[in-house]
Amino acid sequence: MERALSYLAETKAKRLKELEEFLRFPSISSDSRRQRDMESCADHCARLMRRAGLSPVLVEETDGAPLVLGEWRGAPGKPTLLIYGHYDVQPVDPLSEWKEDPFSPWIEDDRLVARGSADDKGQILMHIQALEALMRTEGRLPLNVVVLVDGEEEIGSPHLRPYLEANRKTLQADVVVVSDTAMWGIDQPAITVGLRGLTQLEVEATGPCRDLHSGTYGGAVLNPVEGLARLLAGLKDDQGKVVVPGFYDQVAPLSDEVRRELAAIPFDEVAYLAELGLTSGWGETEYSLLERIWLRPTLEINGLWGGFTGPGSKTVLPSKAWAKLSMRLVSDQDPEVMATLLSDYLQRQAPEGLSIRIRRFPGGGRSVAVPRDWQALQLACRALEETFGAAPYRVCEGASIPIVADFKEVLGAQTLLIGFSLPDAKAHSPNENLHLPTFYKGADALVRLMHSLGTTSKELLIGNRDWLRPS
Repeated sequence: MERALSYLAETKAKRLKELEEFLRFPSISSDSRRQRDMESCADHCARLMRRAGLSPVLVEETDGAPLVLGEWRGAPGKPTLLIYGHYDVQPVDPLSEWKEDPFSPWIEDDRLVARGSADDKGQILMHIQALEALMRTEGRLPLNVVVLVDGEEEIGSPHLRPYLEANRKTLQADVVVVSDTAMWGIDQPAITVGLRGLTQLEVEATGPCRDLHSGTYGGAVLNPVEGLARLLAGLKDDQGKVVVPGFYDQVAPLSDEVRRELAAIPFDEVAYLAELGLTSGWGETEYSLLERIWLRPTLEINGLWGGFTGPGSKTVLPSKAWAKLSMRLVSDQDPEVMATLLSDYLQRQAPEGLSIRIRRFPGGGRSVAVPRDWQALQLACRALEETFGAAPYRVCEGASIPIVADFKEVLGAQTLLIGFSLPDAKAHSPNENLHLPTFYKGADALVRLMHSLGTTSKELLIGNRDWLRPS
């Protein structure tokens, strides 16, 4: 392991050049005009894996962007690690807010600035470079490794789950590692131990059979925009608690241990709100802000519209109104069950004169919770502390990463979410950046983690498989 760490330290210039080359590909998965760039980036990713010593390395075609799969299975009897990342990136709009060309990386204040630097090319490259360091210095890896790099993560990975289901045997692993999250701050690592689930609906409310003159019909006919607004406003009480019967039935209470752990994280609520232009928060008063955004379920109105919204005025009483809703889920809340629960409630509560039609959006998924006594988590915490000089915070994420639930459901594997971007990395925004000192240290931490996983028995890593049940 020490030789591998020395190799990483001695090859920083080469590693930076590799990162810059990787970032020059405009691999925007949402832009159909970039198909050739996507294919070129996938081929380049495959070359990086082969250079690191993985074999075989395949560029796997899908009905969308290709996947890149690399393997090394020279450690019989040892655990298998599946590393997942993605080479596709977000669009660069608005281009005018970038200081320079988003696909011509430049360095500014120890940051490499380019689209994809933090999300996720820089982070997956840390893994590839850690593997290369071990192979070049030891001639082998301490455990079996499968690397899967997605080309459609930024558009929801529509072809990834079918690929997992069709290739269960190839992708079977004891531990999954994903680096697509963030540090808490410079030299303060974090491991994400919880993700909320997600389900989304669109509501269409219909009143009269056509748009009406508001002077002629106002006061005689229920306005669908008003009726829908009242219906949605009635979903919560004035403290933000959802009043839909059964909404919280599958939500486990927060343990004292978890609440103490969150309370110990140095979170500045005032600064958090100030950055949003606010002076006060809102929500369930019996829970802290971190508890509300990480560990409690939510029901949000993502959009509400209807009637005339163009310039000027038009005195119309509209025939229809629409809303988009999302629920973030925790514990044992099932996306299908929760969608049905909300749909049925809206139908029952709809005022007379308003008919409701509901469509559920595809995608979403269950929440994920990493067991706090999982041996792999303990090893990851130790590797990060040895590298950064600080014990990692165990944090949660209010958003959803559906692929993590897919790894659990399809492959029966739990995931370590270890991110190395910083909170101000501006992922998805202009001038996205990666802190280079953290980039270099991150690969060190991954070498330490792989070494630790490789010297631990498979049985101990897997542990109690009760975590395979829904979280």
